[in-house]
Amino acid sequence: MAALHFEFVSPERVLFSGDVDQVDLPGVEGDMGILAGHAPLVTALRPGILTIINGGSREAVVVIGGFAEVGPAGLTVLADKAVARDDYDTVTLAADIKDAEEDVTDATDDAQRDKLARRLEQLKTLQAALAQ
Repeated sequence: MAALHFEFVSPERVLFSGDVDQVDLPGVEGDMGILAGHAPLVTALRPGILTIINGGSREAVVVIGGFAEVGPAGLTVLADKAVARDDYDTVTLAADIKDAEEDVTDATDDAQRDKLARRLEQLKTLQAALAQ
């Protein structure tokens, strides 16, 4: 299998830079797998689990938003926040969900309520993915 060059960056640091077999992403339009030779694209990321596949190993990382770009040089992910799946604090996630539910209830503007409801749905989807 051809190698995919992958750059994974968060605001704090470069998390990964090297060749991998595949990266699975939580795109806003749905989950997607990126292999070497993938068509160019740019997509926003939703909160979810990014999986780096290399040889027989799989590394799962929780990402909270960001962007992914596939181009001739490979895949670049700019994550707003990234935490190893095993290190992710599910108690904080539960509190974030509770806060988001209150925000949706308190919103008076329909557009703002819709935006908050989408965020709440994303957080609940992340919570379900972490429970698996």
